[in-house]
Amino acid sequence: MTNGSRNHVYAVIMAGGFGKKLWPVSRRKMPKQFVDLLDDGTMIAKTVRRISGLVSEENIFIITSELGSTLLAGTLGSFREDNIIVEPSSRNTAPCIALATAHIKKRDSDAVTVVLPSDHLVLDEQAFIKIVEAGIEIAREQKVLVTLGIKPDRPETAYGYIQADGELSLPSSFTMSLDCQLFNVKAFAEKPDYATAEVFLESKDFYWNSGIFIWHIDAISREFERSMPDLYKDLLSIYESLGTDREHKVIEDVYSWIHPHSIDYGIMEKADKVFVLIGEFGWTDLGCWDEVLKVAGSRSVFSGEHPDNRLVQIDCKDVFVKNPAGKVVCTIGIDDVIIVETEDALLICRKGKSHRVREVVDILRREGLDEYL
Repeated sequence: MTNGSRNHVYAVIMAGGFGKKLWPVSRRKMPKQFVDLLDDGTMIAKTVRRISGLVSEENIFIITSELGSTLLAGTLGSFREDNIIVEPSSRNTAPCIALATAHIKKRDSDAVTVVLPSDHLVLDEQAFIKIVEAGIEIAREQKVLVTLGIKPDRPETAYGYIQADGELSLPSSFTMSLDCQLFNVKAFAEKPDYATAEVFLESKDFYWNSGIFIWHIDAISREFERSMPDLYKDLLSIYESLGTDREHKVIEDVYSWIHPHSIDYGIMEKADKVFVLIGEFGWTDLGCWDEVLKVAGSRSVFSGEHPDNRLVQIDCKDVFVKNPAGKVVCTIGIDDVIIVETEDALLICRKGKSHRVREVVDILRREGLDEYL
């Protein structure tokens, strides 16, 4: 990618949401993207660092809540304040992306945008950058929507899926250096039940939906106008108000009436032309403690370095422990268990069942125990 074309590449990092399934570490006042899950940095900080290998710092935007904008000051103290976009309320990914699109289009009418969740793990950052760079070239040259797909290795029910159909040629400049495939998208599928996930795995043409998108600003604007015309009108209203004294009022008004919609359902499933790049770059959606356990392996995680941190295990296998500093944890005769402790809560969960932590959060909320949420 030349320096000139790099100047027109932008990143949008979506950093809203709560992350119920990572309770008790993820809380309303400290959502998961601002938490250091593995004692190697917060997820939002790692996402910014990762994409900064391809996108200039001044072209990286974070879209988050009012709380998130405050937390960013502590997590990313040097991040550009004028590149933080605040949503008045959470309305799922389509309005979130529409708002970010208005901001970027105001700055650059020839922008290519990479949209990233803030809470994913990428182990092979070099491979990731190469695949995204290929997606940028495809999006720029062909004015199509591009998404990244992950080859599944198990019948996973926590992820959405993409069905590929008809392999395409990669850009000539990438064919020798890039280990991935390019396909037309036939269909998007919501999170399946286990039996359906098994069928997807056996079919060999379904891939995990990474939630990472790449498009030219004209292409996504066109699809908003075609598939979500009401939201497109709101996007135009916001676009016109940006930089004026009406900006805050217009955005507040728009968010008072728009309905939540996902970008997959609202745009991707209905778009004229969507391509999917299939590649391997060590991707994981750290959406629940089981996913954290897969990454951590046998390594338990203690919050901070402390001389009194000790983990004693006798006759145990695959026990993951995350606890505050200064405590000794002893486990005896247990296998496949997840233990997560904070100052005011303790979670003990069988491996494979951590997706049900969200039910705990719902029960606490119904019982009025908001101080633990």
